[in-house]
Amino acid sequence: MSGARAHGLPVLVIDDGSRDDTDAVARAAGADVVRHPRNRGKGAALVTGMRTLDERGFTHALTMDGDGQHLSREVPTLLAAGSSEPAAIVIGVRRRGGQEVAGINLFGNRFANLCVRSAAGVPLPDTQSGFRVYPLATMLRLPKQGEHFEYESTSIIYAARARVPIRSITVDVYYPPIAERRSHYRKVVDTLRIIRAVAPLLVRR
Repeated sequence: MSGARAHGLPVLVIDDGSRDDTDAVARAAGADVVRHPRNRGKGAALVTGMRTLDERGFTHALTMDGDGQHLSREVPTLLAAGSSEPAAIVIGVRRRGGQEVAGINLFGNRFANLCVRSAAGVPLPDTQSGFRVYPLATMLRLPKQGEHFEYESTSIIYAARARVPIRSITVDVYYPPIAERRSHYRKVVDTLRIIRAVAPLLVRR
């Protein structure tokens, strides 16, 4: 959060029904906070954030996950790509290098990439990256399907079918040691949600 603010950006945190001190910590760091009274899911949080920013007169949103994986030094890279093509969705393609990634996560990402690419009909090297720039007016017009992690997959499928340009930009990321990683992604439940959401779109392509 402090890294994003260092680039002169206003920061909006969506507190998705947390039971800890997320709200207070975010406000103390200088962020605006919108809170869901109960946990609704990542997709719902993203839509709340987009609607809030749109209502405040912003045209674009740069999204970063809260697990520390995305590096603030890469923010200018995504902003530059978004500025050069304002109508496009920009996705930060994660360059893992030699960092260790759990095998099940790699399999899940590769399987999701294959399904989403097939449904979208455009090249998408990293469909599961949450480091993105979204054009707000476009995103808020698209059909919405899924309030959890599947939203990031279905949103780019609908965008591709609506002829919204999607640009993939390689960025560095940070992966803590596997034993120290924290994620709200439930490997079985959330992977099945993605499959259930994307499968009908594959059929209807």
